[in-house]
Parts: sequence; structure tokens; C-alpha cells
Amino acid sequence: MATHQTKADTLAWLRTISGELSTLTVKRLEDTLSWYRDMPPGRRSAVGLVAQAGITSFISWYEDSKTTPWVASDVFGAAPRELLRSVSLQQTLQLIRVTVEVVEDRVKNDGDHLREGILLYSREIAFAAADVYARAAEARGLWDARLEALVVDSILSGEYDDDLPSRIAALGWQGRGEVCVLVGRAPRQLEVDRLRRTARHLEADILIGVQGRRLVLVIGRAEPLDDETQSTALSFMEMAKQMEPDFGEGFLVLGPEVPSLVDAVTSARAALAGFSVAGAWRAAPRPVAADDLLPERALAGDPLARATLVEKIYAPLNDFSPDLLITLSSYLDNGRSLEATARELFVHPNTVRYRLKRVSEVIGWDATGPREALILQAALILGAIKEPLKRPTRALRSPAGTMP
Repeated sequence: MATHQTKADTLAWLRTISGELSTLTVKRLEDTLSWYRDMPPGRRSAVGLVAQAGITSFISWYEDSKTTPWVASDVFGAAPRELLRSVSLQQTLQLIRVTVEVVEDRVKNDGDHLREGILLYSREIAFAAADVYARAAEARGLWDARLEALVVDSILSGEYDDDLPSRIAALGWQGRGEVCVLVGRAPRQLEVDRLRRTARHLEADILIGVQGRRLVLVIGRAEPLDDETQSTALSFMEMAKQMEPDFGEGFLVLGPEVPSLVDAVTSARAALAGFSVAGAWRAAPRPVAADDLLPERALAGDPLARATLVEKIYAPLNDFSPDLLITLSSYLDNGRSLEATARELFVHPNTVRYRLKRVSEVIGWDATGPREALILQAALILGAIKEPLKRPTRALRSPAGTMP
């Protein structure tokens, strides 16, 4: 084609060879791009439609370059879902490069103006591709955020349905082990990406929910703990301390550990109940375990706290040995005095000391500490309401210095 032809003649010629250009482009894609060859026929066809739309759009753009704002809708409107699901941005740019090369080779003898138009159009189409993928990523991010908030709300409320597992899977949840829920104040500027990086560093995954002024994290281990990893793995409290800087000011409460995500409602309810009463403990650490706030929660009417106190303290001691339960009750009633307790029970102070050690071994709480004594006192009161304690009798008496 001679270079002295008018723009109208050039346009007419381009329209004539557009089908040829599309065919050459598809062949070049098959010859040069392995990812294109490996695609199923349906997806290859969708990508071919995009390449064909790019050539058609170029001809329209060459006729009137003011159509630039419509480039993205003209080209990527051919198969947007197929393109975004099956082809990455890098692969899309490779597609654009191959298409431009085919067109350049075919029209390289047809004047500088046409070649310059191809270069300008290739720039516009590359920017359009980047914009399409950026918008898709933004839309997916907003969708993921809404889906994540829905999942966290379901966990907090305990209202599970058959769709919850698929929603969790859609979020890419990597947790396969134990789970805890952490509740605190939301910061003014929430750094979601930093929180997720911290979780990955701790070999955990998180779900993030913001409810008003509260920030709720569902923390899950990447893998369940076994006998070999039990001693080296970080505890959830240690994880909470690592994530503490990303919360706002105020109390930070960690719910108890549960076996899996479907059980997380138990941890969530304990954490939320603890968060609502944490101010009643003047010296509460940050973060604090929800089970360390059992007395405050029980006084506030939390049925889970009341049940936990009875099930973890009163019932195990009563089942193990009523003597331990009576000794603990007497020790707390006598202001944690060994001598006064020994006098009431008609035993030696060493016997009281030994029994208190056994209490700690059975339930894990030490009655000699002021905070733990409060927890134990609350448990005894609640347990005694359900099953009154028997008063000590001479039957408890042991020879001085012995430890029954």
C-alpha cells in the first residue's frame, strides 16, 4: 500500500484486513505463549475475542482518537469475566504485545502516521488493562471485606447456616487448628495488612471484624498442636501480645481456646463478656484472658462464666476429694490464714498447706494469690448454691503433722 494514500483509504484498507489480522494474532498467540496453548478451548476462544476486539477498537480509535475513554469497554467488554478469572495482568500485557506486533508487521510499510497511531493506541490499551484489573481487585477487596464481616458476625452471634463453610473457604481461611477470639477497641486507622502480616509471621490466620468501636479478631492456628509442637508453639496469649499494638486504647480481652472455627462462638462470647466488665478489675493487664475475669462476668450475669466457674473449679474439686473443697472454703473464709484454717478443721497447718497444693494441682489455680483467691471464692459460692457445702466435722481431723 502506498504511503501517499489518504486517511480514509487507510481506514478502508484496515477494515478489509481486520479479519486477517485477527487470524494472524491467534496463530501468533499459539506459537509464542505457552499459557495460551494450555488453555481449554472455551477460554482460548474468550481470549481470542479480546484480541479481535482490540484490533477492531484500534481501527475505530484511528478514525477518531477522541474515543480513548471507551477503549476499556470496547476491548475488555468482549469477555471480562473470562479474562479476569483465567488470565493474569502479566498475561494480558503479553497478549497486547503480541497483537501490536502482528499489526505492526502487517502495516510496517504504510507510513509513519499509522505506526505512530499503533504505538499511541498500545499505550492506551495497556493503561486500560491495568485499570480493569485494578478495579476488579478493588471490587474483590470490598466483597471480601463484606464477606469477612458477615462471617465474623455469624461467629459472634452463633447463628451458623449451611453456607458458612463455603464463605470461610471463599475468604481463603488457612486455619486448621485451635481458635481464639480477641476483642478490643478499634484504632482510629486500622492497618489490616499489617495485622495479616503479623498473623502470618506467627503461623496463624485471622478474620477481622469491626463492630462500632470494637475490633474483633478470630485467630486460628495454621495447624493443630501435637505432642511434638506443644512445647515450642506460641500460646494465643503470646500471639495477642504481638497484635496488641494494632488495637486502640483500652482493654484487650482474649477468649478461651477452642478446638476449631465452628466452636469459636464460645470463645467470642467469653471475650465479649470479659470486655464489657474489664474495667471492674483495676489492675487488669493488657491483654487479659477472659477466664481471668470470671468473677466480674459472673456478677454481671454472664451464664457462661457461672458455668465455667462451677465446671472448672467446684466440680473437679468435689469429684476429686470433698476434703480439698472444704479446706479451700475454710481457707478463704478465714482470710487465707493457715493457722485459722487449721484450727477450724482440727488439723496441722502443714496439712492445710499440703491440701492447698493439691488444690492447685487439680484445678490449676493457686489459692494463695489474691486475684486467684477471688476467682476461687466466686466458684465456691456458685457451686455451693447448686450443692451446699457440708460444714467441717471431727471426721476431717488428722494427727498433727500428717497429710491425709
